[in-house]
Amino acid sequence: MNSRRPVYTPYPPRVPYVPRGAAPVREPAGPGAGPHRPRPQKRKRRRLKKSVKRFFWIVGTLVFLLIARPWHWFSGKPGGTVTASVAGDTLTTPKPLNQILSNADSELPEAVRFDRAVLAFMRKWELTGASLAIMKDGNLIYAKGYGWADREDGEPMEVRHIMRIASISKLVTATAVMKLWEQGKLRLDGRVFGKRGILNDDRFCRYTDKRLEQVTVEQLLRHRGGFSVRSGDPMFDWQIVERVLGRRPPYGMDDYVEYATRSGLGYRPGARTYYSNLGYVVLSKVVEKVSGVPYERYVQDSILAPAGCYDMHIGRSLHEEKFPNEVRYYEVKEAEDVPACDGTGLPVPKSNGGNDIQGLSGAGGWVASPTELLRFVAAIDGSPSRPDILKPATVRKMTAEVKGELPIGWMHTHRDGTWSRTGTMAGTNALLRKQSNGYVWVFVTNTSSWKGSRFHNQIGTMLRQAFDKVTEWPEKDMFEADSLMNGDGN
Repeated sequence: MNSRRPVYTPYPPRVPYVPRGAAPVREPAGPGAGPHRPRPQKRKRRRLKKSVKRFFWIVGTLVFLLIARPWHWFSGKPGGTVTASVAGDTLTTPKPLNQILSNADSELPEAVRFDRAVLAFMRKWELTGASLAIMKDGNLIYAKGYGWADREDGEPMEVRHIMRIASISKLVTATAVMKLWEQGKLRLDGRVFGKRGILNDDRFCRYTDKRLEQVTVEQLLRHRGGFSVRSGDPMFDWQIVERVLGRRPPYGMDDYVEYATRSGLGYRPGARTYYSNLGYVVLSKVVEKVSGVPYERYVQDSILAPAGCYDMHIGRSLHEEKFPNEVRYYEVKEAEDVPACDGTGLPVPKSNGGNDIQGLSGAGGWVASPTELLRFVAAIDGSPSRPDILKPATVRKMTAEVKGELPIGWMHTHRDGTWSRTGTMAGTNALLRKQSNGYVWVFVTNTSSWKGSRFHNQIGTMLRQAFDKVTEWPEKDMFEADSLMNGDGN
């Protein structure tokens, strides 16, 4: 037998060395076995150079940021989805103004009687909660919440709370359309449907009513596109849509546009004015198609962020899906349940699963605070007090008083500079008014009234009387609060 000891290299084989002629070494079995097997030397590990490690670390971090976009994890979107836009190639979003201010910022001795008038109005009409913001000559001078944002949870209404603004959403959508028009990306007299139209997808070309090929963008903006609600409003009754499409909800924007093409028109486009939610859903799809990005994303990035608004979103239908700072909605005691908009047929309140808020999109789906709504208005009012996101000629076209036609986006505009926009939905009443004396205000409730859309008259009367109780408002501008908070101040 060879008496030489085995020599091991730095990288030994996986089986023990066996001298020539010796009996093979068998692997011992059982606990404690193994001392008969030579212990191999540890293999030396190669270490990467620091520069190589740094390179892979940087690449991995960039890939993670690109995919995960963690700066949006705290944006407030239900389910952790992205809501804030990344403007100017930055990775951070300024804190929304409504989340900086509080009721305490508007506890003014001059407004004590004003507040009493608002609270008395709420008691009279059994409103659970409301929020108000007032602007004078481009300066935010007052912002306060009243009552309860969520009575069940004991959460008072604050400036930070956002609510459904119903048809005030149409003003947001109209602004997006007019911005695309300014950029030369669409024509107001351009056709919407047909092979030569904007929405020329095969899905939207299966129509039999040839009058659809006459519908223009401006006709939809002014509620003259031919859509009527003689058989009911499809945006608030999914069974109407089901009868035409032959399938049950849930529906998306494309489904509603397909319904618009297949259901036919109620009158020749341009022949009359007939208020239409469906027409503004079609416009939402136009914005999406022309811009090349989802409707909500385009509006947030290209309209709201440049205006300084960072807490406006398309809402959800169910309370459990609401945004963290969104209110609970209430209806009148006599309100009856309706079949759920998700197609299950379960009886639910209109304000909590009965109305398809996402489906309404640009016609009535936005949620916002009065504070940010005023900031948005300040960017489209043509006033020199603050920079606008639209050209003066565009603002004039939107607010021109045209006989027999509605203005673009607004509900009423007058030559003296008085403009207004309203919104009504189960659980919501919203009124935006720009007055000729330089005051602009927004009043939004989280409770609907049995008066429906006529309730705006009561809101307007109450606030006119409440304003008379204030001899002089303090000179301040709470719009500057976000500049100080976000480090943009001088």
